[in-house]
Amino acid sequence: MKFSAQRENLTVPLQHVIGAVERKQTSPILGNILIEANETGPVLFTATDSEIELQASVDLHIDQTGQVTVPARKLFDICRHLPDSARVDLDVQGDKAKLKSGRSRFTLSTLPANEFPKTEPLNNTQLVTLSVEELQGCLQATAFSMAQQDVRFYLNGLLLEIGNQSLSCVATDGHRLAHAQCGIKAEPESPIRAIVPRKSIGELQRLLGTADAEDEVSIHVTPQQLQVSLNGIRLTTKLIDGSFPDYNRVIPTDSNKELVIDCASLKQALTRASILSNEKYRGVRLALQTGVLTITTNNPEQEEAVDELEVDYSGDSTEIGFNVQYILDVLNAIDTENAVIRLKDGNSSALITPEQSTNCQYVIMPMRL
Repeated sequence: MKFSAQRENLTVPLQHVIGAVERKQTSPILGNILIEANETGPVLFTATDSEIELQASVDLHIDQTGQVTVPARKLFDICRHLPDSARVDLDVQGDKAKLKSGRSRFTLSTLPANEFPKTEPLNNTQLVTLSVEELQGCLQATAFSMAQQDVRFYLNGLLLEIGNQSLSCVATDGHRLAHAQCGIKAEPESPIRAIVPRKSIGELQRLLGTADAEDEVSIHVTPQQLQVSLNGIRLTTKLIDGSFPDYNRVIPTDSNKELVIDCASLKQALTRASILSNEKYRGVRLALQTGVLTITTNNPEQEEAVDELEVDYSGDSTEIGFNVQYILDVLNAIDTENAVIRLKDGNSSALITPEQSTNCQYVIMPMRL
């Protein structure tokens, strides 16, 4: 195999797929990237960790067709450290891949392409098409609530639901829950319900971040896999096999206290108070009275922070404790000026929504302080 390319035409597809390559692999081939140069069609770059596969394509000048796998991160690092306008020649001879650019020469070891665990084509899929704006908006509003390495494996991902003209994303780690939904034009043959792994969601968000809001995303779904295609890049991931909790039962409906508060002011006050919170538990106490919200934190060194905010509230007084980071995460996800916080008592979960909108709902469980 032999081809030539401008440095940018190699770096861009490599950057799109490198996220699938783990720093530590269970097999040497998983540390390599598969390069396929065929007579017809673009050059394909594929990387995988056996759970997620990323593939990017680019049109290059091919002198000789072939397939080979080379060390992914070494190839990527070489290309991105070459001068911007550099031309790169790749020539595979035997078990070595030789790169030449100007006066620079690099020789990389290769592994046979037939050993690469490439994903088989998906069969009997459902196809839906969404805009980047629709999918990206729902993911940004919820992905931060996914669990990390929880023994309840089904929480280590995000629930994606696509129904008749509706898209919904839900994530929870057992202490908080984020739910976002929006209207779409897609009408799948039957409702789609898939739990997408945490790493795949991160790579999907990165992929969506490279596109324009009006671009369209094609999603193929089977009971075991999900495949996303966008602008010549394809992400294929295994789905988590499990039952996601019934999130509707978690969203409180019996709250009897409601306050409206400026998101920026609350975020600033919580950030200040969190400086003196317990570094391990990150607890913050919220005391609510007519027109005033008092924020209090303390730590084992007997240090204390107290901050007061004017709020739109006229109900009964109450106190409740939360993990301060959970509230900050929600405020960072809300894109309206004000937020609505609904409470019942000090032992019940809080429901936070953007003002005048129920498209995004955030539930935070209280903590004892």
